[in-house]
Amino acid sequence: MGERNSPSSTSAPTNERRVRTTQEWLAYFQQNAVRHRPIPWQSTDMGASPAEMAPIRRSLQAWQLGETSDGRHLAASAARYAATIGDPAYRDVIDLFIWEEQRHGALLGRILDDAGIPRRQADWGDTLFRRLRHSITDIEVWTTPVVMVETLAMIYYNAIRRATGSPVLRAVCAQILADEVPHVQLQCERLAVLLRNRSRTRFHLTMLAHRALFLVVMLLVWAGHHRALRAGGFTWPHYRRAAYAKMRRAWQRMDPQRYVWT
Repeated sequence: MGERNSPSSTSAPTNERRVRTTQEWLAYFQQNAVRHRPIPWQSTDMGASPAEMAPIRRSLQAWQLGETSDGRHLAASAARYAATIGDPAYRDVIDLFIWEEQRHGALLGRILDDAGIPRRQADWGDTLFRRLRHSITDIEVWTTPVVMVETLAMIYYNAIRRATGSPVLRAVCAQILADEVPHVQLQCERLAVLLRNRSRTRFHLTMLAHRALFLVVMLLVWAGHHRALRAGGFTWPHYRRAAYAKMRRAWQRMDPQRYVWT
């Protein structure tokens, strides 16, 4: 993701052999909160033609709504988990993670406002995922679909960036994509911690359940955003291949055997 702060250096973690500590992740998010890519908001218009906006307009409205969650249920789950493991800073990490997601929603909201596109108050996909999240209290069960959605978000924002010539929208997508890489890594590392003491048989069974859930999530995202994905060059076969390629890397990062534990 370029030269940006990471939990242990000024560049994003790549092929780590240890899980970052909560304090390292906290330092990353604190530093990233004040780092912003330049976005040419001063442009008199978005630079996107009506033909470019037509297939992505509704999708942007729905995705912007999804990025604006207040995160109360997640914060509560993180607080309970942090208290259980005696690591209060984990709650602070999740608070900053939620704030970054809300920042993405604010950026997309400004895109919609500047283009004269009304913000949506409801969307079936967002309602479905919110109800799922609100019913979850276990941190492992919560983290699992988040990794999947964040992984697919990288494909989505890449498609939006490719679908338009708007310098503003392309810059916003670049900012979000840069943030999403460590978001996925954070959640994958946490799952590695949670799965560390699981037998290999149970670990592989867990991964089978992941694959079944990922198929559902991938299909739901396609159902809700296929026009925008196609506008960015992602036909169904291309989207499916890209989704599984990225998710396979995420699954590798969840494997406790990938890391050296001290």
